[in-house]
Order: sequence, then C-alpha cells, then structure tokens
Amino acid sequence: MVALVEATRKENYPAEIVAVLSDNKNAKGIEKAQAFNIPTHVVERKDFADKEAFEIALLNRIDEYRPDILCLAGFMRLISKRIISPYEGKILNIHPALLPLFRGLHTHQRAIDAGVKISGCTVHLVTEGMDEGEILGQAAVPVLKNDTADSLAARVLKVEHQLYPATLRAFIEHRHDGVNDEQQIISF
Repeated sequence: MVALVEATRKENYPAEIVAVLSDNKNAKGIEKAQAFNIPTHVVERKDFADKEAFEIALLNRIDEYRPDILCLAGFMRLISKRIISPYEGKILNIHPALLPLFRGLHTHQRAIDAGVKISGCTVHLVTEGMDEGEILGQAAVPVLKNDTADSLAARVLKVEHQLYPATLRAFIEHRHDGVNDEQQIISF
C-alpha cells in the first residue's frame, strides 16, 4: 500500500489514493496511510452478523468515495459479486506468486516445496474465484538454493513494490472507457 501511495504522489502519476480501508484495526497500512493524511476506515467482519452485512457495510464505505479503481493490498478475504459487480474490471490485486501457480495462501513455502526455480508476483483483476482474474502484470524472482519462505517472501515483496505501481499506471493509461483524467483510487 505504501508503494502505491508513494507512486501516486509523484508528479504526472495518473491516480490519487482517496482512502484506505481495512478489515483489521491492527493493520500496519492504516497507520501508514494516516501518516500520509489519507482518510482511513476499518470495517471489521466481527462487527457484523454475517458476510452479507459486512460486505454491504464495506461497499457503502467504498461508495462514499466514488472511486474509479479499487486496489487490494493485503486484503485476505474473498469478495463476492456484491462488491465486484459495481466495480467489475476495476478491482486490482497483487498476489505473491506467478499465477496461475500457487493461488491462495502460503505461496512461498509452496513454491519452495514444489522445487520451482522462479517465483515472483502477479497483479491481476479480481473475480469471484481465488486469484483467477486476468493477469495484468508479473515480475519474476529467482528461488535460491537456501531460500526459506521468509527469505523468498522478502525478495518478492521488494519486487511487488515496483510491479504494483507500474501495473496500475499501465492499467489506467490503457483503459478504453473514455476516462483519461486522474483516477480516484481506494486501497484495502
């Protein structure tokens, strides 16, 4: 999230982050966004009777800002059609593996266990399926002989911080919906 914020603050970057949402009041991104004077909101699942009520509250909060694009960064929940529909084709996520390999959690350990020589990260559009949306950008990271899940994760994270802002820029600049002005982004 910080890499996106820093990128959007550069001159001529075609987006502005208008809010950061989280489903975890202890998320580090909340404090970091506040340091950048970006509005933050926490909508925790535990505060709602069911997933539907949670998603309605989350969507209402998102809609307050009328964003053009949603960028997921560390949001560890599958989102349903309820949230996807109004923003279909406009929700990006970063995943710490080269999709379609290693969807879901524990990607680095799974890559090591599989014996792959290359791992990396992927920015993709969000669909109802887990990490199944159209791939927008990827970056490769070698898996080293003595890698642990933590050491591989640290190297992949550095590349994520480069890939996500670059892919977001390309996504905005190549959109075909007639929108050419600065885009309003919500990150969560």
